[in-house]
Amino acid sequence: MLAVCQALFYVANTVVISTAPLVGLALAPSPMLATLPLGMQFFGSIGATLPASLFMQRFGRRLGLQVGCGFGAVSAMCGYLAVVQGWFALFCFAGVLYGVFSAFCQYVRFAAADAADASCCCGGGGGRSGPAGERQRARAISWVFAGGAVAAVAGPELAKATRDLVPLFLFAGSQLAVMAVTAAMAVVLIALGLPRPNAPVSTKARPAARRLISDPHLRRPFTVALVAYLSMNLLMTATPLAMLGCGLGFDESATVIQWHIVGMFAPSLATGSLIARFGPRPIILAGTLLIAACIVASLSGETTIHFATGLFLLGLGWNLMFVGATTMLTASHAPEDKARVQGLHDLFLFSCVAISASLSGLLEQTIGWKAMNLALLPGLLLVAVMMISATAPPAKLQVASSAGQ
Repeated sequence: MLAVCQALFYVANTVVISTAPLVGLALAPSPMLATLPLGMQFFGSIGATLPASLFMQRFGRRLGLQVGCGFGAVSAMCGYLAVVQGWFALFCFAGVLYGVFSAFCQYVRFAAADAADASCCCGGGGGRSGPAGERQRARAISWVFAGGAVAAVAGPELAKATRDLVPLFLFAGSQLAVMAVTAAMAVVLIALGLPRPNAPVSTKARPAARRLISDPHLRRPFTVALVAYLSMNLLMTATPLAMLGCGLGFDESATVIQWHIVGMFAPSLATGSLIARFGPRPIILAGTLLIAACIVASLSGETTIHFATGLFLLGLGWNLMFVGATTMLTASHAPEDKARVQGLHDLFLFSCVAISASLSGLLEQTIGWKAMNLALLPGLLLVAVMMISATAPPAKLQVASSAGQ
């Protein structure tokens, strides 16, 4: 059920990613602002990420995800009105609301980890801190991401099929498609069964947020996730604009995004098993090499094949790095710190990603596509060094209570 939810979420994401930069280009007062509506999504995520985590801690994952779907539907309606009326500001506001929807949906991967922990404990596999628990979480997170492979086929095709749905208003129909997808996700969630949230822990027993942030075992997965997301987001957001500058049309860019989504999620059928066997660090290192290969492909030419190859490799690298980072994160904090650690992690992550998405159009217009690719190399090198020198998290982070720490 979580894989279906993830698939629907990324179908909506793919439609938005494929169309938002082009709609922004048509509505914005300057081409440099074309990706601003897409960037505003991440600012919406910034404001909603921590509240969403705390809301789910109190009321459960299912209700939280359903609330998120409500924001997604309202966002699509605002986006439709913005296209029809030609209001760039309203389209930016729609991006903010979509960011709130996205913030809630990002916790699908942690919901999978919760379900795996419950299954492992019930099955006598050693619980959260045991080897079976880590293997279960890796596989659960990976399989949920595999649901996004559906978006590789459905998302771009849905964007193509609905772009002319409303006569005279290009891509207005795509906004209606996003609304339908969020409604379908809300319906699926009715049948979703997840463990009930644990009883709230006294705030006096919780470590300060600064202590959680300063822990190197939490900083490592955050850094990996940040580099993976910034690399993916910068290039993916700028791709439709870069292809347009090379004389390539929407159908070509939608196809390239389609291959990118395949790369992002198809490996999830195997990523969890690889992490369970070899651990997250070798898998993360393999992801950095794949993104480096993406840069080589992007620098080799500006045809549809070069863009498709580069973004496919980018998707592969993102998958290995992000699934590996998520697995590391779930093993690097005490269970009672889950809501705050996960909320702070995604808050910082999407704060940085929001800036990159907002500046993507400006960077593509000023420094160019090739320079944007080269700018990713220092981050990849940093992750490689961190993974090679990393040590395993201390056992107390997995089993001790906050008061004990």
